[in-house]
Amino acid sequence: MNRTIKTLGIAAALGLAASPVLAQEKLKIGLLLTLSGPSAVLGQQARDGFQLAMKDLGGKLGGREAEVIIVDDELKPDVAVTKVKGLLERDKVDFVVGPIFSNVAVAVHKPIVDANTFYISVNAGPSNLAGKSCNPYFFATSYQNDQNHEVLGKVAQDRGYKKVYLLAPNYQAGKDALAGFKRHYKGEIVEESYVPLNTLDFQSELAKIASMSPDAIFTFMPGGMGVNLVKQYRAAGLADRIPFLSAFTVDESTLPAQQDAAIGMLGGSNWAPNLDTPENKKFVAAYEGAYNSVPGSYSMHAYDAALLIDSALKATGGKMDNKDAVRAAIKKADFKSLRGDFKFGANGFPIQDFYLVKAAKRSDGKFQTEIVEKVFDDYADAYAKECAATN
Repeated sequence: MNRTIKTLGIAAALGLAASPVLAQEKLKIGLLLTLSGPSAVLGQQARDGFQLAMKDLGGKLGGREAEVIIVDDELKPDVAVTKVKGLLERDKVDFVVGPIFSNVAVAVHKPIVDANTFYISVNAGPSNLAGKSCNPYFFATSYQNDQNHEVLGKVAQDRGYKKVYLLAPNYQAGKDALAGFKRHYKGEIVEESYVPLNTLDFQSELAKIASMSPDAIFTFMPGGMGVNLVKQYRAAGLADRIPFLSAFTVDESTLPAQQDAAIGMLGGSNWAPNLDTPENKKFVAAYEGAYNSVPGSYSMHAYDAALLIDSALKATGGKMDNKDAVRAAIKKADFKSLRGDFKFGANGFPIQDFYLVKAAKRSDGKFQTEIVEKVFDDYADAYAKECAATN
């Protein structure tokens, strides 16, 4: 505080107080992410992706000096709400970027948009925020939650799998995942199995899968659950017999622990590290150089979020006072996304391509997902029409 007052005093004495450079305060970005506990790696990837973008942009957004304030939501909605209120009321941030998990995203939505503050999700895409509860202050650089699961449903249908076994944790995101898969899959569901959240022993489910002998299994089993499931599936000898389809189960957040057990397993995504665009190649090389790990989609979405804000502020000359002008600039999405094609739908969610990806081991011994084929082109989520009807 003393340093700020002294600086302003010197500026006034020199007759510089009216200078545009001094008059424009730093832009403030609140980064709300899960940075502790078993799921911390997801938030850490998003944090690192955003910070890498800030470095590449010279610490400025739209030519304006920017301050990034990072807070840990601890994967607790009540904690997240308290911390968001601090960002809004104490720090007076111009944007809230994050979070990772949908339960947190829904909890903090009201205080952020009620404060007329722009809210940009870098992962969570709950259906209600894409549909009836969409809001002109909310945007996502990721996807609507169902979409990655829909990729696998379409693949299973197109490959002619007659019978599929479904497996997910027993909470809302697990149920949404299986609903997403079934949107495009019309074959027989031989079993729809829900296990308690944080299950780590899947022997009884694996025995059922072996006895039923489906044409494939589809699972959503994030974090440590996915690490154990993949290892146990491979150890049971099922990986070479029954195709393993998943989303948020085999990716750059889990592959360092799954390693060889996951090779060849299929997933759905809007991006992969080997996506062949100049921007993406540069990003992946810079990320690996800075953090000695392979970036996942969490990192990519956060990097793109910084580019999105930068593009919007360039259009407004760094000004935030006219919220309608800022919103219009955000909607234009006038930046080169790392994933290639990118534009916003009416609900603030991307219209983008989706791919079937597989886990692979690189020549340097690191693991990553790689694109097998494009499944959806310029794909909008199923809930956008509900948003259009609401607004």
